[in-house]
Amino acid sequence: MLPSMEPVYVVAKGVFYPWLRYGLRWTIEGGHRIPEAGPVLLAGNHVSYLDPLTLAWVADRRGRRVRFLAKAELFRKRGFGFLLRQINQIEVDRGSRSAAASLDSALDALDRGECVTVFPEGTISLDLDPMAGKSGAARLARASGVPVTPVGLWGTHRILFKGRKPSWRWGVAQTAVVGPPVHVGPEDNVREATDRIMASICGCVVRAREIYPDRPRSGDEWWWRDPETAVLRSCRSASVVEPGDDVEDEGGHDSDDDAPGDRAPSVSGDPGTGDPRAAP
Repeated sequence: MLPSMEPVYVVAKGVFYPWLRYGLRWTIEGGHRIPEAGPVLLAGNHVSYLDPLTLAWVADRRGRRVRFLAKAELFRKRGFGFLLRQINQIEVDRGSRSAAASLDSALDALDRGECVTVFPEGTISLDLDPMAGKSGAARLARASGVPVTPVGLWGTHRILFKGRKPSWRWGVAQTAVVGPPVHVGPEDNVREATDRIMASICGCVVRAREIYPDRPRSGDEWWWRDPETAVLRSCRSASVVEPGDDVEDEGGHDSDDDAPGDRAPSVSGDPGTGDPRAAP
């Protein structure tokens, strides 16, 4: 059984709270779709090193404390690794067959009624559009019976993005859109389910961009993408070996070894269709 995240989680929250509360201009849509109690499996797109903090903030608005799947390299960073261990985040040793054990830890957390969070792309998207997903989120949903709640994030890549000099400043807009849950049955194919999850995340990203209050100034267009470019890139057309190998990159941050994958046609509709504004 995994230990409780108290009390270090409370201390960490106090450290980051001022910036998250007052440093960003928040717009959150669909937050009510995150249950206030019981197991939750959140899955979001990944465009910034700050995404874990912003996704944790969204969950906190519903009184939830998050448990992330994070790559093992982060646990080896002095200070930061200590913090991750103290708040009992889940280490994923990517590139190793033992990575599958991290899913057991995540399942244990779900059994305890906790909020588990993953970034199915496994790394920051360098072109800012959602990439093909890894199957870990679908596997967790299939094994636990807990639906995946998709989230689209947009904004903090303007502050901290892979390969660019940080631009620390207050007042950057951040949007988060939470979509309807995506259910994965015990007999569902994990690749098909992964595409449904990523399609729903794409729909949330579309909406997050649509409601984003800022537009780039001339010469600063790098961070903007039109909403309609957030379309599904199917994992079924990506070179991923099944079963289990793609779990190794699940939930991590900042990896250079993930190809974007081929784009599939744009989708719209219900869970797996990508429309976060549909009724739950």
